[in-house]
Amino acid sequence: MRLFAKRGLMAATAVFSGMVLLGTQQASAETLFERLFGGKRIKRVEKVEPEPPKKVVIARVSSPQYYNYKVDPLVRVDFAALISTLEEVEPSTDRAQAGEVILASVAEPGEASPAIPLPDVDTDASKFAAAIDSLQEFKLMAEKEIADAIVAHYGADPDFIWLRDGKPNHRAEEALAVLSEAAEHGLVAEEYTVAAIDRPAAEGETIDPALRNAQFEMELSARVLRYMRDAKGGRVDPNRISGYHDFELKTLDYGHALDVLGDTFAVRTFMESEHPQNSAYAALRAELAELRSSQEKAIIVSPDLFMRPGKSSPEFTKLLQIIDRDADAEFRAEFGELLAANIDNETYTQELVPLIKAAQKKAGVGADGIIGPRTVGAIAGDSKADRLEKVRIAIEQLRWLPSELGDRHVFINVAEFRARYIEEGTEKLAMKAVVGQRSKQTNFFHDEIEYVEFHPYWGVPRSILVNKYLPKLVNDPGYLDRIGYEVSDGRGRRISSSSVNWAAYGSRPPFDVRQPPGPRNALGEMKIMFPNRHAIYMHDTPEKHLFERESRAYSSGCVRLEDPRAMAAAVLSWDREQVVERLKNGRGKEELAKTIPVYVSYFTAWPDSSGNVNYVPDIYDRDSYMQKAMTKIDETRAPNT
Repeated sequence: MRLFAKRGLMAATAVFSGMVLLGTQQASAETLFERLFGGKRIKRVEKVEPEPPKKVVIARVSSPQYYNYKVDPLVRVDFAALISTLEEVEPSTDRAQAGEVILASVAEPGEASPAIPLPDVDTDASKFAAAIDSLQEFKLMAEKEIADAIVAHYGADPDFIWLRDGKPNHRAEEALAVLSEAAEHGLVAEEYTVAAIDRPAAEGETIDPALRNAQFEMELSARVLRYMRDAKGGRVDPNRISGYHDFELKTLDYGHALDVLGDTFAVRTFMESEHPQNSAYAALRAELAELRSSQEKAIIVSPDLFMRPGKSSPEFTKLLQIIDRDADAEFRAEFGELLAANIDNETYTQELVPLIKAAQKKAGVGADGIIGPRTVGAIAGDSKADRLEKVRIAIEQLRWLPSELGDRHVFINVAEFRARYIEEGTEKLAMKAVVGQRSKQTNFFHDEIEYVEFHPYWGVPRSILVNKYLPKLVNDPGYLDRIGYEVSDGRGRRISSSSVNWAAYGSRPPFDVRQPPGPRNALGEMKIMFPNRHAIYMHDTPEKHLFERESRAYSSGCVRLEDPRAMAAAVLSWDREQVVERLKNGRGKEELAKTIPVYVSYFTAWPDSSGNVNYVPDIYDRDSYMQKAMTKIDETRAPNT
């Protein structure tokens, strides 16, 4: 039986092989298999290639954007509404009747009133009321808030502020004088002009004195309010420039201003009080006046000049000539002979390195002896037109800050890569700073310093976690564990980085990541905190070599300090030794006895402690956005618009 079974199986196999070789149809083979193996069918299995892993696309956290600046349109002052308001108000007691009542009260009972002449009933108020109807066709364009304030004020107090007996009074004379000087404050004088009340009539024009009086009154009020508005908070709304600008807009109480202007004898003082009241503003105004009266500097050095010792360029000679021209007595005493001997030298020799370093230090840039665009800009300066524009922009931007910066404050000028501590108007401390990269710019805002934290953790911002670390974590979840970072879930529980499916959350992973204190911590040994929604603060850094560079835009937005211990001592009102001792006591924070204003700013023209204005490159191109905004405002305010 075994032999028979074996032979039968062999025979069947041979038959099957032969059928395949002869091209027998698949149905026949399946029938044979069914007979041999009890009707079970064998399915053919196709080889399937494994699918390649899907590429995980992670949305980046985008940086703030620059906007196309929008200007609010001017509106026509609604004199029809003003006239309607006045018509609805019941006239008060006639001034003549009021005079009779006063006189009667002076007379004794039973006696006739004294023979005192009554006041002239043809007062300025009555003239104003008589002229108001003539404003129906007068087209006066103004900012909406100002237009509304004019209607409200004159509706409640229908009387002249600027006229007496049909002529400009002393208040009008002072106001017109202030408006004519607007350019001295970096403003555009043409935007505050008022048609003269005694202008000659145009051909075919019929002069109506009442109408001309009313027009002069209204136009002067509108332009004075515009001037005070601009003086207080600036012409440009900073928050419409970009998401990097963050300011609470200053507002002017227009109704109150008109009330005061109608009563005060010190119109100039009142109007000019709205300008910033600080030394920086005074220095910038003085620089603006000097630039407008001075001649253009004749020596122009290529802004692209870059030289190390040993190199030659005809531009180097020009730079030496400017250093010689602008040298003060102290500089000339040390380097005068060397300058005279090399004034026509095109080669940057080794013996000239100390001279260049001293010139760099005097100009307020890094004294590294390497000549680059920043050194050229600081020593040679921009063209007169460029400097004028930078000063105008600086004056405008200064209006966004408080009028008085505070007896004690910290001022960070991002464009200058510099941080200063000011006390009682004196610069007590100044140091280099590293600021945000062009793609991760440091914001423009102001806040208050509250505390100093020693040996801090570095909480990784979401933008850095998503943009820098998340692409690595998707393929290597344990990366944060290996570099010593801590991960916490939404409940604050520590978890392993490798336990997280980082690809599952897109750009919003619900985890906090921080770097523990230590020598490699990104914040170094301390951070100086002024909590804000931009997560920007001042701090130490292990990357000390960056302070030796001329351009120092390398951070992710925060401000790294060259000497954080000195700044901490200044804001805490400690001496440096106290800071050193506190660092020995481990992690913790120290609250300031009183908060200190901090200004995180951006000025390409800014005065130093002596009041001399320094000019620096526009590293973020923000001045160009300011120029565009101011141009749009000029176009909107142009006459007949």
